[in-house]
Amino acid sequence: MPGWLLRHRITVEAYAGDTAYGPSYDAPVCDVPALVDEAPRMVRAADGREVLATATVIAAPDLYCPPGSRITLSDGRTTTALAVAHHTAPGLPVPANTEVSCE
Repeated sequence: MPGWLLRHRITVEAYAGDTAYGPSYDAPVCDVPALVDEAPRMVRAADGREVLATATVIAAPDLYCPPGSRITLSDGRTTTALAVAHHTAPGLPVPANTEVSCE
């Protein structure tokens, strides 16, 4: 994905698993270039439920953001990653990217 298209900056705290005290997250990665679309849409979460995603984040193909990760959007709102899709097309002249649907 060309960097000039990624106009927003987000912070990603990758989900690291559950502990006795609740979910655990990796250290925050700040100032991640992204394109944020805050149009609501229905998506299928990692556990199979159909849920309403309130934002979709498009970022570089190397973004590490498993479902359950905490994301702070450019407007300051904190949300959770519901589903993550890596789009690649080796050998074709189209940009690769990572799409994260957020609750």
